[in-house]
Amino acid sequence: MKSFVVKTLINAAAIWVAAWIVDGIVLSGGSTGQKILTAVLVALVFGLVNGLIKPLVRLLSLPLFVLTLGLITFVINALMLWLTSWASDQLELDFHVEGFWSALLGSLIISIVSWGLNLAFGDD
Repeated sequence: MKSFVVKTLINAAAIWVAAWIVDGIVLSGGSTGQKILTAVLVALVFGLVNGLIKPLVRLLSLPLFVLTLGLITFVINALMLWLTSWASDQLELDFHVEGFWSALLGSLIISIVSWGLNLAFGDD
Protein backbone atom coordinates (compact mmCIF):
# COMPACT_ATOMS: atom_id res chain seq x y z
CA MET A 1 0.00 0.00 0.00
CA LYS A 2 2.87 2.35 0.79
CA SER A 3 4.26 1.80 -2.68
CA PHE A 4 0.92 2.73 -4.27
CA VAL A 5 0.68 5.95 -2.25
CA VAL A 6 4.30 6.90 -2.98
CA LYS A 7 3.91 6.22 -6.71
CA THR A 8 0.70 8.23 -6.84
CA LEU A 9 2.34 11.19 -5.09
CA ILE A 10 5.35 10.94 -7.41
CA ASN A 11 3.05 10.97 -10.46
CA ALA A 12 1.13 13.92 -9.00
CA ALA A 13 4.39 15.85 -8.57
CA ALA A 14 5.46 14.94 -12.12
CA ILE A 15 2.10 16.09 -13.53
CA TRP A 16 2.41 19.33 -11.57
CA VAL A 17 5.89 19.96 -13.04
CA ALA A 18 4.68 19.17 -16.56
CA ALA A 19 1.77 21.59 -16.15
CA TRP A 20 4.19 24.21 -14.84
CA ILE A 21 6.63 23.83 -17.77
CA VAL A 22 4.42 23.06 -20.80
CA ASP A 23 2.09 25.83 -21.96
CA GLY A 24 -0.46 23.40 -23.44
CA ILE A 25 -1.01 21.53 -20.18
CA VAL A 26 -3.34 23.23 -17.73
CA LEU A 27 -3.76 22.20 -14.11
CA SER A 28 -6.11 24.81 -12.75
CA GLY A 29 -8.05 25.30 -9.60
CA GLY A 30 -8.48 27.89 -6.92
CA SER A 31 -5.98 27.63 -4.11
CA THR A 32 -2.73 25.72 -3.94
CA GLY A 33 -4.40 23.05 -1.82
CA GLN A 34 -7.06 22.54 -4.44
CA LYS A 35 -4.41 22.26 -7.15
CA ILE A 36 -2.58 19.62 -5.10
CA LEU A 37 -5.78 17.63 -4.66
CA THR A 38 -6.50 17.92 -8.39
CA ALA A 39 -2.95 16.75 -9.22
CA VAL A 40 -3.37 13.71 -6.94
CA LEU A 41 -6.75 12.83 -8.49
CA VAL A 42 -5.32 13.25 -12.00
CA ALA A 43 -2.39 11.02 -10.97
CA LEU A 44 -4.91 8.34 -9.94
CA VAL A 45 -6.66 8.63 -13.31
CA PHE A 46 -3.26 8.53 -15.05
CA GLY A 47 -2.37 5.38 -13.10
CA LEU A 48 -5.63 3.73 -14.12
CA VAL A 49 -5.14 4.62 -17.78
CA ASN A 50 -1.56 3.34 -17.72
CA GLY A 51 -2.53 0.20 -15.82
CA LEU A 52 -5.59 -0.81 -17.82
CA ILE A 53 -5.29 0.59 -21.34
CA LYS A 54 -1.57 0.98 -21.99
CA PRO A 55 -0.74 -2.77 -21.92
CA LEU A 56 -3.45 -3.46 -24.50
CA VAL A 57 -2.23 -0.64 -26.75
CA ARG A 58 1.35 -1.87 -26.46
CA LEU A 59 0.31 -5.40 -27.38
CA LEU A 60 -1.67 -4.25 -30.40
CA SER A 61 1.17 -2.01 -31.57
CA LEU A 62 3.92 -4.60 -31.17
CA PRO A 63 4.83 -4.53 -34.88
CA LEU A 64 5.33 -0.76 -34.61
CA PHE A 65 7.70 -1.29 -31.67
CA VAL A 66 9.83 -3.49 -33.89
CA LEU A 67 9.67 -1.15 -36.90
CA THR A 68 10.48 1.99 -34.92
CA LEU A 69 12.98 0.34 -32.57
CA GLY A 70 10.81 1.31 -29.60
CA LEU A 71 10.38 4.99 -30.46
CA ILE A 72 6.62 4.47 -30.70
CA THR A 73 6.71 4.39 -26.88
CA PHE A 74 6.90 8.18 -26.86
CA VAL A 75 3.76 8.42 -28.98
CA ILE A 76 1.91 5.88 -26.82
CA ASN A 77 2.86 7.76 -23.64
CA ALA A 78 1.59 11.00 -25.20
CA LEU A 79 -1.68 9.33 -26.16
CA MET A 80 -2.09 7.99 -22.61
CA LEU A 81 -1.61 11.51 -21.23
CA TRP A 82 -4.11 12.84 -23.76
CA LEU A 83 -6.57 10.11 -22.75
CA THR A 84 -6.02 11.08 -19.11
CA SER A 85 -6.93 14.65 -20.04
CA TRP A 86 -10.15 13.46 -21.67
CA ALA A 87 -11.05 11.27 -18.68
CA SER A 88 -10.28 14.16 -16.32
CA ASP A 89 -12.64 16.38 -18.29
CA GLN A 90 -15.34 13.72 -17.97
CA LEU A 91 -14.75 13.60 -14.20
CA GLU A 92 -14.80 17.42 -14.07
CA LEU A 93 -11.22 17.69 -12.86
CA ASP A 94 -9.36 20.89 -13.75
CA PHE A 95 -6.74 19.25 -15.98
CA HIS A 96 -6.45 19.65 -19.72
CA VAL A 97 -3.89 18.86 -22.41
CA GLU A 98 -4.45 21.04 -25.46
CA GLY A 99 -2.80 19.10 -28.29
CA PHE A 100 -0.64 16.21 -29.32
CA TRP A 101 2.65 18.12 -29.14
CA SER A 102 1.84 19.34 -25.64
CA ALA A 103 0.98 15.76 -24.69
CA LEU A 104 4.25 14.51 -26.17
CA LEU A 105 6.39 17.07 -24.36
CA GLY A 106 4.37 16.62 -21.16
CA SER A 107 4.75 12.85 -21.24
CA LEU A 108 8.52 13.23 -21.66
CA ILE A 109 8.68 15.60 -18.68
CA ILE A 110 6.46 13.32 -16.58
CA SER A 111 8.68 10.34 -17.42
CA ILE A 112 11.89 12.18 -16.50
CA VAL A 113 10.52 13.66 -13.26
CA SER A 114 8.94 10.35 -12.23
CA TRP A 115 12.18 8.52 -12.94
CA GLY A 116 14.19 10.99 -10.84
CA LEU A 117 11.73 10.95 -7.95
CA ASN A 118 11.54 7.14 -8.02
CA LEU A 119 15.33 7.06 -7.72
CA ALA A 120 15.16 9.42 -4.75
CA PHE A 121 12.21 7.89 -2.94
CA GLY A 122 12.29 4.27 -4.21
CA ASP A 123 10.09 1.41 -2.99
CA ASP A 124 11.84 0.84 0.33
